[in-house]
Amino acid sequence: MASPQAPAPLLELPVLGSRRLSNVLVALVVTTGGIGFLLTSVSSYLGTDLLPIGHPAELVWLPQGLVMGLYGLAAMALCAYLWVVIGIDVGAGSNRFDRDAGVATISRRGFRQEITVDIPLREIQAVKVEVRDGLNPRRRLALKVQGRRDMPLTRVGEPMPLADLELSGAQLARFLGVPLEGV
Repeated sequence: MASPQAPAPLLELPVLGSRRLSNVLVALVVTTGGIGFLLTSVSSYLGTDLLPIGHPAELVWLPQGLVMGLYGLAAMALCAYLWVVIGIDVGAGSNRFDRDAGVATISRRGFRQEITVDIPLREIQAVKVEVRDGLNPRRRLALKVQGRRDMPLTRVGEPMPLADLELSGAQLARFLGVPLEGV
């Protein structure tokens, strides 16, 4: 007869960062728009149509062509920022819970450095599930830590499905041996 396996002493949960399809699509749209505005501005200045649609060469350089160029430069600055954030994958990381070492390590990738927070497992009081619907919905897991603010564990941005959130929270609370709050 097989004996039941002891639970694993280590739980590591990956966290998705900014390298998501929605962010890539937004960056593509902003890049395309910025290039379009810049080509419209240059077409207006040169008097030659550089775009296959419309007739931007018919625009008067001052003020329409110049304003289109400024919009294009602003869009290109924004798209450069978006592509850098996606390339670095800001916000990606992991939540690592090690019962043998008695520590929870929360790590995230920032712009210039990796951000790591170590929390002794004995200071974790509960796993909180926060659900707020409406115009700005929030669905997240957080650790309730003694003497500190709540430590968020889930990704920022797209809200998680409620069933996944509850399942993850219950799994983590069971692993840590703490109560699950907010359900």
